[in-house]
Amino acid sequence: MSSCSDEAIPGQPIVLGCGQLCLDYLVTVASFPIPDQKIRGTSFKVQGGGNTGNALTCVARLGLPCRILAKVADDSHGRYMVEELESSGVDTSFCMNAKDGASHFNYVIVDNQTNTRTCIYTPGYPPLLPDDLTESLLFDVLDGVKVLYVNGRSREAELLLAQKAHSKNIPILINAEKKRTGLDELIALADYAICSTNFPQEWTESPSSPSALLSMLIRLPKLKFVIMTLGEHGCVILERCSSGEFSLFTIFQWSQTHSSFMYMLTSCA
Repeated sequence: MSSCSDEAIPGQPIVLGCGQLCLDYLVTVASFPIPDQKIRGTSFKVQGGGNTGNALTCVARLGLPCRILAKVADDSHGRYMVEELESSGVDTSFCMNAKDGASHFNYVIVDNQTNTRTCIYTPGYPPLLPDDLTESLLFDVLDGVKVLYVNGRSREAELLLAQKAHSKNIPILINAEKKRTGLDELIALADYAICSTNFPQEWTESPSSPSALLSMLIRLPKLKFVIMTLGEHGCVILERCSSGEFSLFTIFQWSQTHSSFMYMLTSCA
């Protein structure tokens, strides 16, 4: 997350994201170091991160109103992340402060040679729990929402929120990064899925990526399309057509998050 966004477009659908926030310490290197090597970084930056924060920052930059539901430690890192989201145009009024908590943080090594990033994270506490989500909070946070974003990091709380959204016919987008305990219940409620390169094969145990994407749409009848990100090469999308057939196409060399949200949001319109 960084920089300011355009102002939200009046009358556009509200996107709600639920998940964890993380503070990223990003260092860029010419090439990834070998063990016991000392190298010089080419740039360094500290900024908010985490899939939910990054996704909503992207949504705000697209000019859409969005809000986040999360539990944030009441420390300097937590306050910094919330302020950064607010400066990007994300509604943080549903962020809960944990007085005795500690923020998640993440060391990120960006390799310019391979265009990859390696993350070393330290979990924070306490997590967002179902007990935090009262009926009145669920009613308020879902008011006016047209799309719910989840990723399974706070699985039990996200599942409760997703079930409530499902009962209100609010489309659900899941960002499936890797197999997690209990993720199956959450992904079964999803209308749209954005997956890491490896997730489709790991989750379906299929022999290839194309067969894994097809298997996901077959196993998950509610799913309208699945996107598999391909790093610097863009992403692949398999969509369920109204005729019952499937359409496969690729987006090359475009920001993965940007392209995924653009496609998903236009599909929801």
